[in-house]
Amino acid sequence: MASLTHQHRASPTAPPAEGHHQVAPAEIATGVVIGRASEYFDFFVYGIASVLVFPSVFFPFASELAGLLYSFTIFSFAFIGRPFGTALFMRIQRRWGRGVKLTGSLFLLGTATVGIAFLPSYATLGSTAIYLLALFRFLQGIAFGGSWDGLPSLLAINSPPHKRGWYAMVGQLGAPTGFIIAGALFLFLYASLTPAEFIDWGWRYPFFVAFAINVVALFARLRLVVTHEYTQLLDEGELEPISTLQMVNAQGFNIFLGAFAALASYALFHLVTVFPLSWVILHKAQGVTDMLAIQIVGGFIAFIGTLLSGWIADRVGRRTTLAAMAVLIGIFSLFAPWLLDGGQTGQDVFILVGFALLGLSYGQAAGVVTSNFDRRYRYTGAALTTDFGWLFGAAFAPLVALGLSSLFGLAAVSLYLLSGAVGTLVALRINKALGAHDEM
Repeated sequence: MASLTHQHRASPTAPPAEGHHQVAPAEIATGVVIGRASEYFDFFVYGIASVLVFPSVFFPFASELAGLLYSFTIFSFAFIGRPFGTALFMRIQRRWGRGVKLTGSLFLLGTATVGIAFLPSYATLGSTAIYLLALFRFLQGIAFGGSWDGLPSLLAINSPPHKRGWYAMVGQLGAPTGFIIAGALFLFLYASLTPAEFIDWGWRYPFFVAFAINVVALFARLRLVVTHEYTQLLDEGELEPISTLQMVNAQGFNIFLGAFAALASYALFHLVTVFPLSWVILHKAQGVTDMLAIQIVGGFIAFIGTLLSGWIADRVGRRTTLAAMAVLIGIFSLFAPWLLDGGQTGQDVFILVGFALLGLSYGQAAGVVTSNFDRRYRYTGAALTTDFGWLFGAAFAPLVALGLSSLFGLAAVSLYLLSGAVGTLVALRINKALGAHDEM
């Protein structure tokens, strides 16, 4: 793969300056994929457990629907905690450095994840078990926010000008990878154990695996981010841990514009992963193993779609790609009620088509308006944009979709997804009107 250098306060296409290190985008990309895959594995382990496990383990006193809604409420806590985690750990980085920040955030993530694995049930601990689950989930969000290592921003700055769409999608490959591994692990356990064994102890193993993966990912990422070479490269790119208050005051508009530009992707994210699983369980539409199996197939389709998004974006532009996918997601939303209510065949089509659109759109969702930020704000700006994109688009998607569909029917799912598509198109139109470049 091609490699470039980046000169202090120069454009990414500037010639290398004497004494500056060359950057191998492939090496940075490796760190990005490892880091994101481990985070998304954690993410989906909790998401699947919030459907298959937590309603009966922590909310046995509630009806099946109410248990799922309670579980989805706590599910959202991590996304609420992410911006706070970013603010806290950016402060830690300014005082003690990038290595302490990354180690601390992943240690917190591992502690919260293992804490969930060891939690007694409601039958054993009563309401205290629910409070502890909520606390650990919020701490996961704090840790997710703090785990931002700046590698995606560094990759974007140092990628070849004609392949920025390709390198932009690299970090996004972590999402389908994490989902495939998490889904396969839960499918194996659910199919191999009796229902009693699975609910009693089987569901805890994926959380232990998540902890082990985080330890491996920590050392792989530290190998990059704490070296003198990469510290110098981040400094040359002016990728600084700006305080959140200063960031919002100076670049708040761009943060929220970037969050809404990816809204369609984030809204679709949970409507093809977590929500369908809850829907088929609630309505006994098909078996859990069948749904997990088709979702794993969908994960592979999303992986291919993510790869294709890079190829497409380098030919038509990242903003154009994201806008086109938002239109297709909007069209897809109109068929959602018919497909989800169409038996196993319709539900499978919904999953597979949804995952394909997710890969194509999510592949370019990260940092599509990064070029709007002043150079020194891009490191923190990219982190906060991602935090608020998840919060606005994905945090409450399963809760809202399941709650509204139970009251008003599946048309509510269409409206929710359609609103995300409209939000993306409006944000991209504003971004274009501001004269922003479609290059980063």
